[in-house]
Amino acid sequence: MPIIYDMPLFRPPSEGRNLIIQATLGCSFNRCTFCAMYKDKDYTARPLDDVFTDIDTAAREWPDADRVFLADGDALVLPTDHLLRILDKLNASFPNLTRVSSYALPLNLLKKSLDELARLKDAKLKLLYFGIESGSAEILKRINKGATPRGMSEGLGKAREAGLKVSATVVLGLGGKTLWREHIDGTVALVNQAPLNYLSTLQLGFADNTVEGFLNRFGGGFEPQDDAGMLLEQRRLISDLSPPSPVIFRSNHASNALPLAGTLPKDRDKVLAQLDGALDGDVALRPMFLRGY
Repeated sequence: MPIIYDMPLFRPPSEGRNLIIQATLGCSFNRCTFCAMYKDKDYTARPLDDVFTDIDTAAREWPDADRVFLADGDALVLPTDHLLRILDKLNASFPNLTRVSSYALPLNLLKKSLDELARLKDAKLKLLYFGIESGSAEILKRINKGATPRGMSEGLGKAREAGLKVSATVVLGLGGKTLWREHIDGTVALVNQAPLNYLSTLQLGFADNTVEGFLNRFGGGFEPQDDAGMLLEQRRLISDLSPPSPVIFRSNHASNALPLAGTLPKDRDKVLAQLDGALDGDVALRPMFLRGY
């Protein structure tokens, strides 16, 4: 009998072919106004016996699995000893296991000590998916992210020191037409000092159950960006990024008008040329029927 997942279930694009194990259900914060992922789920830590049963089932169905994504919204909120027991079980059950990954909220990354993060990394939790969303303190307040640029920088630095890789996301359009420069310039400042391995962009889109809350929290006057505005944000971001070490950049999420890929800063000119082509109408954008949020 296959694993029965508690739906809805979300995972990053790069985890599409990997085994998913639900260590938690929902999101431990779940108050970001732009996000609809877990609005219909209450957060809970799944009992270890239930998690272990899923791992045993998966090991019978897919004994050669080499990568595992721990769902739902933020497995890193779990106590370190609890997480280590899950990781130990995964290592014992999958002899070819090379990497475990999970989402990581800024607050929960900060709460883990450097020693705890290093222990998790040694148990093969090697990659964290981290939502920066924006590097602007003002935008972070307006979207109720529950984080500050300084706190995110501290947590990201700690992750790097522990040997963990970080894949971070930025949401284009969060500042609307009025605050887009502040949104992007703050993000550039954060990424230029934060040690990331991967960076990706998404375009802001609303589910029916998030629009009212987002607008109320934002504080009035929000005018959404169109595709051209999103591309201009992306162009400013790429132009000004000078990360402390090379960052693999992608805009492969289905929400993006223009799929892009490169390593920054090495491929900056190539990526900017693609953006300029799209802004000039020479490069086709992804059709709306192929997009998703």
